[in-house]
Amino acid sequence: MNTYKTILLGTFSILTLNSCSNDKITENRGQVKFETVSVSSKIGGRIQKIFVQEGQTVKKGDTLAQMNIPEVNAKMMQAEGAITAAKGQLNMADNGATAEQISQIDGQLNSAQAQLDFAQESFNRLQNMYRDSLVSQQQFDEVRMKLNMAKAQVKGLSAKRKEITKGTRSEQREQAQGQLDRALGAKEEVLSAADEQYLIAPADMSIETISLVEGELLTPGYTLFNGYKTNSIYFRFTIPESKIYDFEVGKELVVLNPYTKEETRSKIVAIKQLAQYADITSTSPLYELSESIYELKVVPVADISKQKFYTNATVLLKK
Repeated sequence: MNTYKTILLGTFSILTLNSCSNDKITENRGQVKFETVSVSSKIGGRIQKIFVQEGQTVKKGDTLAQMNIPEVNAKMMQAEGAITAAKGQLNMADNGATAEQISQIDGQLNSAQAQLDFAQESFNRLQNMYRDSLVSQQQFDEVRMKLNMAKAQVKGLSAKRKEITKGTRSEQREQAQGQLDRALGAKEEVLSAADEQYLIAPADMSIETISLVEGELLTPGYTLFNGYKTNSIYFRFTIPESKIYDFEVGKELVVLNPYTKEETRSKIVAIKQLAQYADITSTSPLYELSESIYELKVVPVADISKQKFYTNATVLLKK
């Protein structure tokens, strides 16, 4: 009986030791990372069509989604109308009055001159009669008032004809040019908004998450697509201050995949300090909690096209 107990205890001890050996924590444990890409819209609209799926790989410039922005068409019509009106004002300022406008003002001026001549004759006639007391003071004042009005009308029309034949004032042309520039700027703004109805991939990337579905409203700045930039892999290691002096930017390392046993020649490109509450790559770090923590950003320098990596998968530094 004691023999069986001894055998059982021995077997259990061996299994326990093997288990402990397999669960051993390595202080140089890190994670596989990819540069993230977020795609959002500058303007709001309803999602009309989504052209990609989660997990799909796309190229830079591919259309990811289309939005429905009905305000764009209405604003475009307004901008086109403003441009047409502004061009008309500028042409009028450049060309001055037309022959028809000059002929029209000449006709008005001739009519006013005829009225002035008649008013002058009437005034002269009544002035002699007024001296002979044949008309009242009121009758004479009325004729004099009509004469003054006729003179003012002729003077005003003469000044107007002089202005339109002399040419447009520079201030009027500058005003017309400013209105045209403003209308053209409004059109460019509308064209920019029209381009925003298509969400375009900013880089070669894999689509990881799609936040909304077709028919939902996308607000400005809200991220619709999240993904990882293709060929942007790097490795992230957290190192305590007691070990950080073993590393420096530019130093080459060998990163080991503990599952496939593949090795990747890499180089440290950045070292930065992490906050105490930051994400640590080792779940049970072998260092004092009072130590400062640093992050190594390590990028491959060898060809990894034949290797397969998954985000946040564990990798080790080979000594």
